[in-house]
Amino acid sequence: MHIQDLTRYLAELSDNNNRAWFVMNKPRYDILREEFLALVSDLIVQISKFDPLILGCNPKKALFRINRDVRFANDKSPYKTTFSAAIAAGDIKKPSQGGGPVYYFHLSANGDLRYAVGEYTPPADRLKQIRNHIAENGASLAKILKAKKLQAAFGGLQEKDKLLRAPKGFEPDHPQIELIKLKHFMVWNVLALSELTIGQQTEELTKILVGAYKDAYPLVCWLREAGL
Repeated sequence: MHIQDLTRYLAELSDNNNRAWFVMNKPRYDILREEFLALVSDLIVQISKFDPLILGCNPKKALFRINRDVRFANDKSPYKTTFSAAIAAGDIKKPSQGGGPVYYFHLSANGDLRYAVGEYTPPADRLKQIRNHIAENGASLAKILKAKKLQAAFGGLQEKDKLLRAPKGFEPDHPQIELIKLKHFMVWNVLALSELTIGQQTEELTKILVGAYKDAYPLVCWLREAGL
């Protein structure tokens, strides 16, 4: 994949986020989209070597659309300035659909690679499943999160939107109450694409993603056990 061409295209799209520019540059988009699809297809094969359930993921459905949903947004820009994908055991298009954990990544207009593993903003019923699983098996999750490889690749779970008090139905003195208060069960990291070697960017990017995803595989397994 020509990563420099992609980030250049996304940067130009960011400066010209309108339908006329997008239509005029559609041939560029189509080529880059096919290259990105090939990258995702290869990642599915590589991830499936340690997570066989990923072979059931349709690469085309793993890709996010570039069109933004602007119905309830203040920003009416019609297009996203990222190429992104969520690879999962099944045809999950978005991490928010509540079907279980995903291996996510995106390439952005500012030249960053963001990659993540887990579940972001699971819907209410799924969130309850995860919290119940923590209440019963929280010690095993805590152990997974302390693993040196996971810590080195990602750090801990993201604490954005974490509750200040124990959610309804859970005791405030539960040993794992701080995990139960979380609303996202995802680890993530960001890398500047400029750190990758020119001419070998795709190979290095794939190696980084597959390695980090493998380190987070125990978290994926734990989340799958939470009622799925």
